[in-house]
Amino acid sequence: MKIVEVENVIKSFEVGDNLINAVNDVSFSINEGDFIAFVGQSGSGKSTLMNLIGCLDVPTSGKIYMNGVDVTQLKDNALSDIRSKAVGFVFQSFNLLPHISALENVETPLLYQNISKKERTKRAAALLKLVGLEDRMHHRPSELSGGQRQRVSIARALVNDPLLILADEPTGALDSKTGLQIMDLFKMLNKQGKTVVFVTHDNKLASQCDQSIRLEDGKIIK
Repeated sequence: MKIVEVENVIKSFEVGDNLINAVNDVSFSINEGDFIAFVGQSGSGKSTLMNLIGCLDVPTSGKIYMNGVDVTQLKDNALSDIRSKAVGFVFQSFNLLPHISALENVETPLLYQNISKKERTKRAAALLKLVGLEDRMHHRPSELSGGQRQRVSIARALVNDPLLILADEPTGALDSKTGLQIMDLFKMLNKQGKTVVFVTHDNKLASQCDQSIRLEDGKIIK
């Protein structure tokens, strides 16, 4: 089943007097259960494309469908609803709240829904156990290693049971050994049925995904 369809998408930015197409007439689809890498050097357009798919930005032209819905026609509130319920984000810089525990960080996306405290805690604890942090859930981010912090952010991305996980350079701030461990975690989640899009400049990591979409100057070249 197709969960994302991208049709002739262009995303342009004005840089001085020039108009730059960061994403340039791109078309592809993502099926349920896919494990896809967007791969390319810095400036290739891969992160811009991820932001468009994740409804963090809107295209200049073209169409993006999520679960059959044309998200390019939606207002801000509807886009926010899709981001919170249908997409789980994992970032290079973790984006954890520093003054609360790992458990509370994972619970955070559920605070804006009509879910009891007991249920929020139950879900968050189960996911921290899934990512191997059962014994660290009451630690704050500053008390965790980089790899552990990224595991917390992955658990947080999963807490709403999203259609799609978007991971933007999730191993970029980690050493190579820890990065491979995080990659193994994504592979495990994919085998459990999660659809994962993994943004990276690292060909070695991209080769571990089932498919790669290679970008250069905003275009798909392979």
